[in-house]
Amino acid sequence: MLSTKMLQILNDQVAKEVYASHLYLAMASWAENEGLAGIADWFYAQSEEEREHMMKFIRYINERGGHAEVPLVEKPPKDFPGVKEAFDAALDHEKMVSGAINDIAALAFDEKDFATHNWIQWFIEEQREEEDSVQGIIDKLELLGKHGLYVFDRDIMSMRGDH
Repeated sequence: MLSTKMLQILNDQVAKEVYASHLYLAMASWAENEGLAGIADWFYAQSEEEREHMMKFIRYINERGGHAEVPLVEKPPKDFPGVKEAFDAALDHEKMVSGAINDIAALAFDEKDFATHNWIQWFIEEQREEEDSVQGIIDKLELLGKHGLYVFDRDIMSMRGDH
């Protein structure tokens, strides 16, 4: 059985995951309207992944005797100044979510709710991977503006030949 405090923080996380899904969906729509089909596809995939995270939280809450709440969702931005700015916003959001996940782990530990503490570990690793992935994209975008260094970085291994 979840404590009242744990139930609240888990339901708060449901809202964060829903918002993340909507934020990525808005970014995908923006990118698609900018003619950036590949970037749009990346954001659409991220949106779906965040929805899956929301479902994991809902099911966990209900399995543990709580009542998962379906939250109202704040409307995400419609437009972004550019691709890098969209990914910067994505990274900022992922860092906020990571902090919230860590708060759940800390509460679970403090309450000796080891089932939740064990369960949340998957999300801790997932958030590390998410932040790393988005940071890698931002790094490549920064290289893109440096005289085609991005293409060079992508193709350098193919330049080795069979010597």
